[in-house]
Amino acid sequence: MENSISRPVSIVLAGGGTAGHISPMLAIADALKVEDAATDVTVVGTPSGMETRIVPLAGYELKTIHRVPMPRRPSVDLLKFPGRFAAAIRQAGDILDAAQADVAVGVGGYVCTPVYLAARRRRIPVVLHEANAKAGLANKLGARFAARIAAAFPGTGLERVEIVGMPMKSAIANLDRKARQRQAREFFGLDPDRPTIVVTGGSLGAASLNQTLKSVLPKLPASELQILHITGKGKAILDQQGQPVQQPGYVQTEFVDGMENAYAAADLFISRAGAGTVCELAAVGVPAILVPLPIGNGEQKLNARPLVEAGGAHMVEDTGFTPEWFLSTVVPLALNPQRLDAMSEASTRVGRRDAAERMAVLIREEAIKFRTQSTAAKED
Repeated sequence: MENSISRPVSIVLAGGGTAGHISPMLAIADALKVEDAATDVTVVGTPSGMETRIVPLAGYELKTIHRVPMPRRPSVDLLKFPGRFAAAIRQAGDILDAAQADVAVGVGGYVCTPVYLAARRRRIPVVLHEANAKAGLANKLGARFAARIAAAFPGTGLERVEIVGMPMKSAIANLDRKARQRQAREFFGLDPDRPTIVVTGGSLGAASLNQTLKSVLPKLPASELQILHITGKGKAILDQQGQPVQQPGYVQTEFVDGMENAYAAADLFISRAGAGTVCELAAVGVPAILVPLPIGNGEQKLNARPLVEAGGAHMVEDTGFTPEWFLSTVVPLALNPQRLDAMSEASTRVGRRDAAERMAVLIREEAIKFRTQSTAAKED
């Protein structure tokens, strides 16, 4: 059937704002290109999100539309919202038309709603992926008329859902932790033979996690284990002289470009419970302690639940992640290889490594269907 198509399939991918949206979007784009290098991929974001830096670095041109969040209370912005939103839909429509899109794909976030609505007006099929255990507003809207609905977790509240897992870049999806461990630890300046805890609050950092680590450091049994601390940009842990803390058994860095190295280095991983992080930990089998973000609508607890229930992770409230708890619970766990091995095995049983490829297949199915139906309609 595809041989009858005269031009490459054209896919428009929408998402942005945070790495939680951008990373799966780019993993899907890469999988589409691997499946067929001729695929025309157009990426849509906003002019102010992280996508302005990350998407071009990944080798894709970024098209932008206005970011138009819905005001939550009466204001001048609320009066201006209808006009701004209509303009964003027009911008999205122009991008779809220029790309001659066969499918519009969204991964959630502000940018997706105008793209979904512009595609619907043109009867272009919409395929969406919901990363969180609790669906966001954009995907709740898009799911009403989407041709296909995929998700990383069950229980999103959306109907007709296909559980595919979380699309992730191939360097993580194909990671062999044990084979890469020594090299990864040396990459960070760690002892390749010492048990290793990796702590991160994500690219933005987490103040409460950082503060607990700062308090723990003087009591750290450095001769027995070591810590890689990814503090977040601009959130380095400083000593009294205002310099980054340095001591045996502790390495800190503000940012890691290539989290596969951090996963490979870790015997135990401590982090927030963002959907992407939880799914990546499960896919590569890293034992974890998850500290859900204490604000928001509780989606991080929901994200963590399947991995915790499977035995691959422990969950602790943000207020419970204290220096005392760290020393009494985290340190003994990090020094117990039998328990860590059991957690790793449990994790890999629920992890999915092929989500990006599965998304590419179902997107292409809808593209071919749309192209065939369009050709048949023209012939009639």
